[in-house]
Amino acid sequence: MKAFVVSRYGKKEKLQLSEIAEPVVKENDVLVQVHSAGVNLLDSKIRGGEFKMILPYKTPFTLGHDVSGVVTKVGSKVSKFKVGDEVFARPVDHRIGTFAELIAMDENDVAIKPKNLSMEEAASIPLVGLTAWQGLVEKAKLKKGQKVFIQAGSGGVGTFAIQLAKHLGATVATTTSAANIDLVKSLGADIIIDYKKEDFETILKDYDVVLNSQDTKTLEKSLKVLKPGGKVISISGPPDPDFGQEINANWFLKIALKFLSAGIRKKAKHLGVHFSFLFMRAQGEQLNEITKLIESGAIKPVMDKVFPFEQTNEALSYVETGRSRGKVVVKVK
Repeated sequence: MKAFVVSRYGKKEKLQLSEIAEPVVKENDVLVQVHSAGVNLLDSKIRGGEFKMILPYKTPFTLGHDVSGVVTKVGSKVSKFKVGDEVFARPVDHRIGTFAELIAMDENDVAIKPKNLSMEEAASIPLVGLTAWQGLVEKAKLKKGQKVFIQAGSGGVGTFAIQLAKHLGATVATTTSAANIDLVKSLGADIIIDYKKEDFETILKDYDVVLNSQDTKTLEKSLKVLKPGGKVISISGPPDPDFGQEINANWFLKIALKFLSAGIRKKAKHLGVHFSFLFMRAQGEQLNEITKLIESGAIKPVMDKVFPFEQTNEALSYVETGRSRGKVVVKVK
């Protein structure tokens, strides 16, 4: 089968379109014929080697973290799916590879595709949807009446997280450029800050939650907009000791993670707020919950561009510009 492969790590390295063996289907796996695959900044970071310490993929490996498609084969112990089912998923770490014609995934990581979405729209959802869900519902336990600051509101995670936060009954502040103010307003953002003209830390105060997706400088400023006891959940790092426990890291990595996050944890403690790092994980049951919200109309996908499979490198380059409005998808089938 055809697949886009990382043959060696590097920010400037191109993915190689290669002919590789079809995946082996284990007893709890479903084999999915890929229709579409979402493209994420995470793909770029993994190809560039930024996560080699916590996700040591051995080259060559197939890239891609979002998929929609049709089940073509099921393992002997699969009970949730049958051949012909239309599904979507974020495959588990170390079994990624959606930039390909086929992918095998554990059935627990997979969900039935929302009926009201196209295959391209469905492929745009899993990674950003699960990131927003695990950040706002699972970690922050965001409640009606609380205030949340979601950075980069017009990006993939931002467009989903704003809608989810509004569904939960929160007041939402976000940052974006002037060109995207109407977009984030249409998604439900209450307070919109043009990051090119205004400093969010001078405008926002007494927030319950911040979903941080930007650099260290922005993360440090974000601590100051929280009220005492508030939570900043960062999806862009630095990884913390709790994350080391979650992934059963070895002692050396645990020490490294403690060191990496020491500065920001100290600043958070001084301000009486809580810092945590989120590295989204595969979760089929949470995708089922997200499907309910999509089918009810509470959340709509925000799509920017769909590229043909042959232009996966171009799609990745476009995502790297940081200017996409919502999600970018490649159409494989």
